[in-house]
Amino acid sequence: MIRRRLGVLLLVCWSAALLAQSGDIVSAVRKAAWAKDLPAIERQIAGLRAQIPGLTPAKLEALSWSARGASFAKNWDKAEAYARETLEGSRTLLKSRTLDADESLPIALGAAIEVLGAVEDARGDRGGAVEFLRAAHARYKGTSIEARIQKNILLLTLEGQPAPPIAAPQWVSAKPKSLDEMKGQVVLLFFWAHWCGDCKKQGPILDRIHSEYSGRALTIVGPTQLYGYVTRGETATPKQEMNYLRGDYHTAHPIPAWMPVPVSNENFLKFGVSTTPTLLLVDRQGIVRLYHPGVLSYEDLVAKIEPLLSPRT
Repeated sequence: MIRRRLGVLLLVCWSAALLAQSGDIVSAVRKAAWAKDLPAIERQIAGLRAQIPGLTPAKLEALSWSARGASFAKNWDKAEAYARETLEGSRTLLKSRTLDADESLPIALGAAIEVLGAVEDARGDRGGAVEFLRAAHARYKGTSIEARIQKNILLLTLEGQPAPPIAAPQWVSAKPKSLDEMKGQVVLLFFWAHWCGDCKKQGPILDRIHSEYSGRALTIVGPTQLYGYVTRGETATPKQEMNYLRGDYHTAHPIPAWMPVPVSNENFLKFGVSTTPTLLLVDRQGIVRLYHPGVLSYEDLVAKIEPLLSPRT
């Protein structure tokens, strides 16, 4: 009995050490990926393969960062190889578990799909990239990577197309107008989340944009969604989270009275908002002229807004 308990204890300790080591390698590969340091990525992955010969979600997450790093460096052959290995490994693990049972697996699979779409597009086959991404979207609809796949479809297809309608089943303050009702104005959509630090950094930039351009037919709308929790991760019902947005959150981080805030998870799926903030510019005719996941500087936004506000001819 003592030997058995000792064996179990050793197995638990070994598993914990392996998980910690995997996490360290994922972190190191992520850092190398952002630096576009392919030799460092390859060293880390070689070490990971030696330490963990089988498939684990953390190993696949590290491989997915290798694919992203290679894509950042525009080494499309290596990007494709790492992404395909990640995709195939993810599908193998999904035979015995659900996608969202582990936080590393959806990160890995979502990144693999993203990179493989980017590879096709970089090689001049945008149609093939969109077809691949749409097939993946259909396959993983209803999972946590649905919005991420939709984002990558829209990055290739949305600009130059009519903006989809914004759902507004509820809102934080004043009822938002529809995009059709705002035709004739330039509309800046600012998709944000109450927990998002980058969204708070974008806020002062939008304040400045509003103060300088609201008199020139620019309207800013701030769609958000409910996440099921409030401050410090405290679980919340939809009603409690809405009260939080209108109350404690608004007190700490005032939501501008000039910015309508429609609240709908549907908008985030439709517009592929897996990154917050996401910024989208719609011209006077209702056509999307900018789709940008991530923060934009004042200068970059103005460069996009100014041509759309030029006098109509």
